[in-house]
Amino acid sequence: MRVIVSTGNQGKLGEYQRLLADVPDLVLESMATLGEPVEIVEDGETFVANALKKARAVAAVSGMVALADDSGLEVDALGGRPGVHSARYAGEGASDAENNEKLLDALTEVPEGRRTARFRCTIALVDAMGTEIAVVDGACEGRIVTAPQGQHGFGYDPLFVAEGRHKTMAELSPDEKNQISHRAQAASKLKAALRR
Repeated sequence: MRVIVSTGNQGKLGEYQRLLADVPDLVLESMATLGEPVEIVEDGETFVANALKKARAVAAVSGMVALADDSGLEVDALGGRPGVHSARYAGEGASDAENNEKLLDALTEVPEGRRTARFRCTIALVDAMGTEIAVVDGACEGRIVTAPQGQHGFGYDPLFVAEGRHKTMAELSPDEKNQISHRAQAASKLKAALRR
């Protein structure tokens, strides 16, 4: 089964290819195969709304089964922010480094014991007509450190230490990250739907 992944982020596409590698006869394709960009305004107020919107938009353009996720970081001391605005926390087109810097600035006065957070991911899978096949979610609890650490991953990975770990997500190997990440949790639930 060919499935187009609704992302331009090569890091995210690579994660999905690793996470779903053991699903028989599944071929994940990049949106780059469409040859034209798909403009999607992520204006939903929930991860579910944004994931479904992205999947349906790409299914409509490609005529293929489409997979999309919306994911983000929820920081308890910030009332759950940046949440659905994680990718553009420092503004439209902000880099990972700019988003990380804004987050650290917002947490300057927050002591270590109150820097709890979680990565959350919702994955939506729709058929070529945009009909929902599956919507699943996953979460990874942890905390925010005071300075970026590590070279792997993307997004807020250099600032996030998962519960029970002593390294940031960016210090873990891709295999280690894929055992515990929010995306891994959601992807494991998605496998059952893909096998059907």
